[in-house]
Amino acid sequence: MQNRTHTCGELRIGDVGKRVQLSGWMENMREVGANLGFMILRDFYGTTQVVVETEDMMQIAKGITKESTITVFGTVRERSSKNNKIPTGEIEVVPEKIEVLGKCRYNELPFEINRSREADEITRLKYRYLDLRNPEVKKNIILRSKVIAALRKAMIDHDFMEITTPILTASSPEGARDYLVPARKHPGKFYALPQAPQQFKQLLMTSGIDRYFQIAPCFRDEDARGDRSPGEFYQLDMEMSFASKEDVFEICEDVLPPIFAEYGTYNTASKAPFKRIPFAEAMETYGTDKPDLRIDLTVQDVSELLSDCGFEPFAGNVVKAVVITDFHESRKMIDKACADVEVQAGNKAYWFRMDENKEIVGGIAKFVQDKKDSVISALGLSENTLVVLSAGDKGAAQKTSGVIVKTFGAAVPGHMDKEKYEFCWIVDFPMYEIGEESGELEFCHNPFSMPTGGLDVLLKAEKGEIDPLTIMADQYDLVCNGIELSSGAVRNHDPEIMVKAFEMVRLGEEDVKKKFPAMYNAFCYGAPPHAGIAPGVDRMIMLLSGEETIREIIPFPMNKNAQDVMMDAPGYVTDKQLQELHIKTVDVIE
Repeated sequence: MQNRTHTCGELRIGDVGKRVQLSGWMENMREVGANLGFMILRDFYGTTQVVVETEDMMQIAKGITKESTITVFGTVRERSSKNNKIPTGEIEVVPEKIEVLGKCRYNELPFEINRSREADEITRLKYRYLDLRNPEVKKNIILRSKVIAALRKAMIDHDFMEITTPILTASSPEGARDYLVPARKHPGKFYALPQAPQQFKQLLMTSGIDRYFQIAPCFRDEDARGDRSPGEFYQLDMEMSFASKEDVFEICEDVLPPIFAEYGTYNTASKAPFKRIPFAEAMETYGTDKPDLRIDLTVQDVSELLSDCGFEPFAGNVVKAVVITDFHESRKMIDKACADVEVQAGNKAYWFRMDENKEIVGGIAKFVQDKKDSVISALGLSENTLVVLSAGDKGAAQKTSGVIVKTFGAAVPGHMDKEKYEFCWIVDFPMYEIGEESGELEFCHNPFSMPTGGLDVLLKAEKGEIDPLTIMADQYDLVCNGIELSSGAVRNHDPEIMVKAFEMVRLGEEDVKKKFPAMYNAFCYGAPPHAGIAPGVDRMIMLLSGEETIREIIPFPMNKNAQDVMMDAPGYVTDKQLQELHIKTVDVIE
């Protein structure tokens, strides 16, 4: 190898006596005396101690700035004071020559490399190339590489063909904002970066490809969250011809658990078949369509029991209760957890508890006393039990109860088995909903999903024989530890059913042809039934690494405002570039 015979993580006691050449970054230099110093040399693979023992060599070593890249020629010997914390801790290298390959021209670094995670995020992102030198940061990128390789191998082993789809494409309504790219040769027209390869992978099925996958880049102009990076993300995109959701489930349940068990922070993952929970049941039982099944808490409806108890926030509202047994925490803990719930849900949480004497005390207990026996019976209360409640319209009460389950489940000992990966499928999603802004019928999720019951159920809704809101979509979400990894569906491959589905939301055949011309026309040439899914790679690796934010597992992430502070993007371009693209910019007054 150029500039080295071994890596800095390779030498062992059996290499004593060898003459070697090591190269890497000078991490630290500790001077013990005029002619004695200990240098730590670091590369991608590990660290090795270099012992400087002569005046001439000390002069050279003292002139090297931290994080300079150097090459060391020397002899391996056994260390007198061994370090069992590192693989090379039994040996050291005595140098006869040290050369600087790349000098660090700054005496002060933005942060200490091995403590870079303690620096503020802006500094870390600006100097991401230094941040990645930290072995604790780098290990997430190594994990990412290994997981993607394992996913790719597993898909190929299941007879899927890897096909890349276009990055420059047409804008289409996918639910988020597009990133637009001006077309120089077509003034006034724009490409869009794909929010997902959805249409292309369905067109591949129509083209006769049987099983497709790719590690697909997706681009959406949306705000950042803890589990979502702004700008771009990657997904394990897959599609299968002549397939039902059972086929998709079987592939995912075969591919994912072994990878999670091998590469995850926890070595236990759900085995097939994953639990299946209808959407309506998930909302009623867990208060969310992304339940964390490691938590044993569930939600009960107590509207009929408590809406008339005299507590004003309950009056005429939906009331949900979460019962937490074996509760021995302080009032301070309850108040903090309730405050956290309010921040996350935008709605208050209320509480009372049954003490060791089986008396109802604390919080809103006085409003419950007149119904004490009924409450105890309905909720199955015993001593040392906390009851946390939410109230509001159905959506608000459910959402808040879901946050209560998550917050208290994680905070109260004994109610969450953290050391595993618990998968589940959320199924039976509604096809339509009433839009909050429009007040009219709209698609609830993916307009490309096949309605359960096909054309017949749409015709019945059109005739008024059934409520359109009762129509289910053959759609499914994959959830792991309370995080949605993916949405998928059996696709609507029949042009007649597709047009009828869009007519329900006031869009006719011409609208469908205009919005999805390639897919509509392709389906008119005979499309196979097909189904697919696309688990998020970034979210998957975030779960496997145990990180709290998704930026920790992305090599060069943007900040929360979708800026790359390292590359200074987005940035301004020249007037000449704008003229070539037939674009003028205007000042916006806020």
